[in-house]
Amino acid sequence: MLLPRSSPESQGLSSHAVLAWLDALTADDLELHSFQLLRSGHVVAEGWWAPYSADGVHRLHSLSKSFTSTAIGLLVSEGQLSVEDRLVSLFPEVLPPAVDDHLAAMRVHDLLTMRTGHAEDVTGALVEAEDGDWVRTFLAQPVQHPPGTTFVYNSAATFMLSALVQCLSGETLLEYLRPRLLEPLGITAADWVSNPQGINVGAWGLQLTTEAVARFGQLYLQRGRWEGEQLLPEAWINEATRAQVPPGLEAASDWAQGYGFQFWRCRHGAYRADGAFGQFCVVMPQQEAVLAITASVQKTQRVLDHVWTYLLPAMGGRVPLPKDPVGEEALWKRCTDLQLSLPEMTEAWEEAESQETYTFMHNEERLSWAQLRTSPTTCQLTLADDRGEHPIDFGLTEWQAGRTFLWGGEERILTRAERRPDGTLALVILLIEGGFRWMGVVDEPTGTLTIQPPPTMDSEGSILLARRNSEEAGQATP
Repeated sequence: MLLPRSSPESQGLSSHAVLAWLDALTADDLELHSFQLLRSGHVVAEGWWAPYSADGVHRLHSLSKSFTSTAIGLLVSEGQLSVEDRLVSLFPEVLPPAVDDHLAAMRVHDLLTMRTGHAEDVTGALVEAEDGDWVRTFLAQPVQHPPGTTFVYNSAATFMLSALVQCLSGETLLEYLRPRLLEPLGITAADWVSNPQGINVGAWGLQLTTEAVARFGQLYLQRGRWEGEQLLPEAWINEATRAQVPPGLEAASDWAQGYGFQFWRCRHGAYRADGAFGQFCVVMPQQEAVLAITASVQKTQRVLDHVWTYLLPAMGGRVPLPKDPVGEEALWKRCTDLQLSLPEMTEAWEEAESQETYTFMHNEERLSWAQLRTSPTTCQLTLADDRGEHPIDFGLTEWQAGRTFLWGGEERILTRAERRPDGTLALVILLIEGGFRWMGVVDEPTGTLTIQPPPTMDSEGSILLARRNSEEAGQATP
């Protein structure tokens, strides 16, 4: 059953405030994929930037961490675990030959608060472990500082929480959460990436719908209570969302307000579950509001800045506002018509039979060559790397659903190919669950194929360049 819907005005929020927030996001060129705004348990505004849709799951990146810490809270409430338990007592079979004092002192509490004592994030060592044993590798890493004293954002710590859930329950993290959290909240569509040991990664890789994220936030807003049942102890909510790690010195940063049990504190008395590229579940207790967002943005602070500038002040009171049919209609239309910003394309497909092969310059994506085949009814781009060939079929005048292993694991994609007004051929690949896009441009006069991969947290990503082979079209693929 869907969450109840209501007009913003009936919950004390002006539709024009939400419109102003959407305007600010657009002006800042921030690519949101969806949002759902709840007040007093009612959805007062929501939207999906097409081709994203309400029933599609989205990769949540580190927002996943808050679900992992919730599982630990459930284990504690069941009496299977204490946050004071030492890690060495929980994984005795895989300890290193010599256990130093720092490793011996590491508690579950230190994993939850990212104060394991490591000098840096050790996740890379786990991912690169030749035997695939992430638990043993984590325990073998040097612990330079006394646990509980130094905050270092460390996704490996969250993985160990997931491993702990599986160790104690005999179920993966996702299996454990289904009957205790997800099903009571009405969440059915969920997936979680696992490591080579079959352990859900915990720190990232959870995929949920936007409404599922909003329901999770509403559970925390309601102090762990859902439809008359206390799913999670209120005492755990208090501990998980308070500043276990003290705030930093940057008053204007929402990453310097303190850290709880895999939750970030925010300005204005709020807190949030937070994932890379703008995956947010913002809980605003004073306003009785929850905001769930999926996105692909680098300037994540700007997304929150606009929340505090446009939405927060408009939720000062809880008394219903006078009805505003014009504002409500404008907001409904705006949310209904949301579209991803893509290069302008024509609506016709009038390509002739053609086959061209391109060779890539050296690139970090390890792509070696590409072959483009077009006809009056088809468009296919085959990309080759050191793992093999990856043919991708493109929709011609609308999005086409498909799957690919181009990036290692299987990815669900939407594709579209169209001739742009400037004469170039645009090839768009949306990783519809991953939340990223690849943009290819074929320029026949210059004989080039350029591909813009997804951005990283630090940069827009380097453009990949391939040049058309000098042989005549139709020759054998290299």
